Amino acid sequence: MWQAAAVIEAAELAQTEHGLVATGEGWYVVNARDTRWYYAGGRGAFCELEGDQHFRRLGINIMVLAPGEAMAMYHWEADQEDFLVVSGEALLVVEGEERALRAWDFVHCPPMTRHTILVAGDGPCIVVAVGGREHAEDPDWGGYPVDEVARRHGTSVEEETSDPDEAYAALRARHGAGRRRPIATAGCPSSASAGCYPSGTTFHRLHEMGARRPFLLRGVT
Repeated sequence: MWQAAAVIEAAELAQTEHGLVATGEGWYVVNARDTRWYYAGGRGAFCELEGDQHFRRLGINIMVLAPGEAMAMYHWEADQEDFLVVSGEALLVVEGEERALRAWDFVHCPPMTRHTILVAGDGPCIVVAVGGREHAEDPDWGGYPVDEVARRHGTSVEEETSDPDEAYAALRARHGAGRRRPIATAGCPSSASAGCYPSGTTFHRLHEMGARRPFLLRGVT
């Protein structure tokens, strides 16, 4: 039977050039505006809420996608995944079908559900993603199947694989991008110009639209 520890200590938060990051075990509070964000061409930006911790049971992040971007290649995982569209319009490709999504739509994907989400409108889309991690380190964690509907949106592999590097090779080649890289948002004030962010990135485009650094709560109450 589980017994609560006497005291759970607070984790340390460190200010880095890429934002505020939790560096150890324990509870903490961090504002998504202030923490570390990553960006990769064609895949948008995501907020790494867990910092340097690695949540063993549950992963959670916030993704911001611009028109033409998808959150992932069409795939399935051995663990449950769930998504909440907070702002904007999106398209869910799930089990070979398409489903339009709008703000506050919730998507539940039981284990082994094949899916991806991409932007459907002419503006940015914000999605909160949550997923189990029981099988995240297993060899059979999941995979990238071939799907004709996903292929029409540029999110299907040509040959089935479970290797992320193989799955994303074509996408990286199209966008001239490598793996997701941290963005130095720290030190960019709310009134900063769009030039405070890498030119052409999701951050840059959204800031030009008048969003606050790093744009998370624009239009959300």
